[in-house]
Amino acid sequence: MAYYLSEVLDDQAGVRALDKSNMRSVLERFPELCEDAIQLGRSVSIPRRVKVNNALTITYIPPERIIVVGMGGSAIGGDLLRDWLRDRSQSPIEVSREYHLPKYAGQGTLVMAVSYSGNTEETLSSYIEAVENGCMTFSVSSGGLLEEFSHSLGLPHTRIPQGYAPRSAVPYLLFPMAAALARLNTINSYEDEARKAIATLRSIREEIHSESKTEINASKRLAVDMRGLIPMVCGYGCFESVATRIKTQFNENSKIPAKAEFFPELNHNETLGWSGSTQLTKNFGVILIRSDEEPAEIRTRIEITRKLVFDERAGRVLEIRAKGTGKLEQMLAAMYVGDFASFYLGILYGIDPAPTPIIDELKTQLEARLSKATELRKRVERLTTA
Repeated sequence: MAYYLSEVLDDQAGVRALDKSNMRSVLERFPELCEDAIQLGRSVSIPRRVKVNNALTITYIPPERIIVVGMGGSAIGGDLLRDWLRDRSQSPIEVSREYHLPKYAGQGTLVMAVSYSGNTEETLSSYIEAVENGCMTFSVSSGGLLEEFSHSLGLPHTRIPQGYAPRSAVPYLLFPMAAALARLNTINSYEDEARKAIATLRSIREEIHSESKTEINASKRLAVDMRGLIPMVCGYGCFESVATRIKTQFNENSKIPAKAEFFPELNHNETLGWSGSTQLTKNFGVILIRSDEEPAEIRTRIEITRKLVFDERAGRVLEIRAKGTGKLEQMLAAMYVGDFASFYLGILYGIDPAPTPIIDELKTQLEARLSKATELRKRVERLTTA
């Protein structure tokens, strides 16, 4: 069976026939997208102050706290930003996937609204609420209402290239936010670190691109081993966001259920869930994100948990070994292997990885029933005329 699956993935004509949206090409250009996004970040401009209306002026200063608002593929950039900069940012970073902001979001809070399409209603609602509350705001989109509202209010916005699936545009959703934080003196320059990460991504691409044979391709082998199983991706520390990203890539590209868990938390709850029937646990394929730089206490937990629980009770246990050194380099390296694996697994299931028809239909029905765009426009009009 494994030999047959390898043949499927190594059949370039067959892969192209299924991959009607040419997602593999976007995946293979990921290092260049990162490079372009860093260049775009250099154009990010943060004003000193913006007079929204006669009663509201927003002054941009180093923030007390940072909230990234977004959903789906657009929110992943916030997760990665948080984990990457947790030890460097002068201000705590959190990610909100809601219609509304926390009560404490007000003056002194920087709200970074990220929506690839610019039309994500939860993000738009939180963004307008941020302005109403006097928060500093910065937004990123490829157009849509988020760009329209930002320009109407005179607030900083960065436009990113159109034509990608949101999950494929992660570099454009990540690096402009880092640039905004640098402009506000919340972090120091990150470009040397990013360039090092890009060099590592290019090296990894030589091993995992679509023309690389399965026998030497870590992402193809991961897909072959995961076929027929429900992936459970386990990360820790800076790899929590990476585990979440890979989980959602299996959802969107492979069209299968998946889950993400994190050390050491999973040792306090998830582990016990594996003590029941192996008829259930054998349905899971466990993917452990590992690093040569993992702390000794985490390494010990992973090794004990694997031997005590997963090796005996999971359908399969695999590892993604993050290459390179430093947080950003290792995070993007592990993510890249997982992204490609989710694409290849979709091919093995005989589907085009790119389309998301259920999500598209859900958005259509929500707009028809809720008419959120009309409500949000009225709120922006009230702000600009107050």
